[in-house]
Amino acid sequence: MRVQVRVLGPDDKGVLVNVAPDVFDGPIDPVLTRESLNDPRHHIVVAIHDEVVVGFASAVHYVHPDKAPQLWINEVAVAPPHRRRGLAQAMLRLLFDVGQVGPPLTRPSVLRVGGPGSFVDRLVTRFGQCARRSM
Repeated sequence: MRVQVRVLGPDDKGVLVNVAPDVFDGPIDPVLTRESLNDPRHHIVVAIHDEVVVGFASAVHYVHPDKAPQLWINEVAVAPPHRRRGLAQAMLRLLFDVGQVGPPLTRPSVLRVGGPGSFVDRLVTRFGQCARRSM
């Protein structure tokens, strides 16, 4: 099974037309897609298998008056049939690379949800440079 992992840009609006179930929380809105892909502080990485998006990771360059810029990891999702094959890790690696382009960042931040051993906890553990924050 060959899966392509890549960053979406302003010209990639059509990529999100064909998405596997359980990847996004709801239907893709073309207006919001265009806005997101045209904003240089927003980043989306996708995993594509047979022209279908089977995973995605999104982040935003987060700027706050009293904090150094950070790459805020918003979501990571992989369709159930494609899980546990390293796609989430590959998407995050690419997202972290993208996050190093542009304004200097401190380190990626991941909002930790779920308990020890959860999907996010395992990913955060693999990426030691991630900040752990509890909800």
